[in-house]
Amino acid sequence: MYGKAFAPEYQGSLTTLSVNSSLVEVLAAGTEQLRAAERGGSPGEAARAGLAVAEAHRRLGQVGEADREWKASYRAARAAGDLGAMAWALWSGGTLARQRGALALAWRLLGLAADLGERGGDIVVRGYSLAGMAETGRIQGDYDAVGALHEQLLAEARKRGEARHTVWALEGIAQMHRNTGSYDSAYAMFEEAAEIAAKAEDRRGHAWALRGMADIVSVRDGNVERALELLSEAELTCREMNLVSALAYNHKMRGNVLYRAGRYEAARAMYQQALDEFREMSEPRGEGLARLGLIKSLARLGRDRAETADDLSELAGVLERIGLRHARRMVDRAREEFGLTEVLEVAL
Repeated sequence: MYGKAFAPEYQGSLTTLSVNSSLVEVLAAGTEQLRAAERGGSPGEAARAGLAVAEAHRRLGQVGEADREWKASYRAARAAGDLGAMAWALWSGGTLARQRGALALAWRLLGLAADLGERGGDIVVRGYSLAGMAETGRIQGDYDAVGALHEQLLAEARKRGEARHTVWALEGIAQMHRNTGSYDSAYAMFEEAAEIAAKAEDRRGHAWALRGMADIVSVRDGNVERALELLSEAELTCREMNLVSALAYNHKMRGNVLYRAGRYEAARAMYQQALDEFREMSEPRGEGLARLGLIKSLARLGRDRAETADDLSELAGVLERIGLRHARRMVDRAREEFGLTEVLEVAL
């Protein structure tokens, strides 16, 4: 049995905020409490208020502000001698690093956060930090390394009845199943995640689960309209909660659905919109995926083969440097799709 979803990153005087609080509301309340804590000379409260501010900035795509605030939160926590608050700040910094494509830094910061969380007796931040490490490995495509960790964290979350973490783990495992072709297993897990999130009032988790379901409905069943309906439902939540990153990924997935349906002009427009959104928030993983979709759409619309080959080669290099192995393999499949492997061999 799962309880109502909660947001452990909203701490101290901000515990009244919910997992569904608007990010604009979180930013305003967090900033107010942070300034009050600084005036009152309370570094512990400043650290916890600063964490909420950092997370609001990160989720709004304001990476420079987020980077400044998580570091300030860590310094305040260290001044207060609060290991748990230090761990939460490092978790925020590691999550931001992953969002920015600095995967090695993300892994290091999240590892430090997990260690501090364990030393400080905060099992929640330890779990969130291990989850962050698992997600970092998953988006790199290193499923063998982090698959067992996802399963472990899912079991722990189920045991504690922690809905939000259960939903996260289910969605992560489902994504790995989807990427390895186990569509039925993936859909079942996305569907379970959506059901748990809905009952626990975790609107963010529910929106991500709907996106996953839409992907499977499109790629497995070819049901374009149902996939678009699911994405529209998820988009409504993203807009109401100002989830800019989730919204951009929603738009990228809408492009995928349209592309598979042969609606190449509509797909091109959607990929371009997603690409602009990812660039605005400096999210290179999403930018790479949107660029790939845009390149493929333009190729289907008659773009010169040599230009397509050049763009794919350049994108492959970018993804290789970031360390996104699964996305890099997607570029190779695109070359095969357009018969460009011979062009690549001649160039080499």
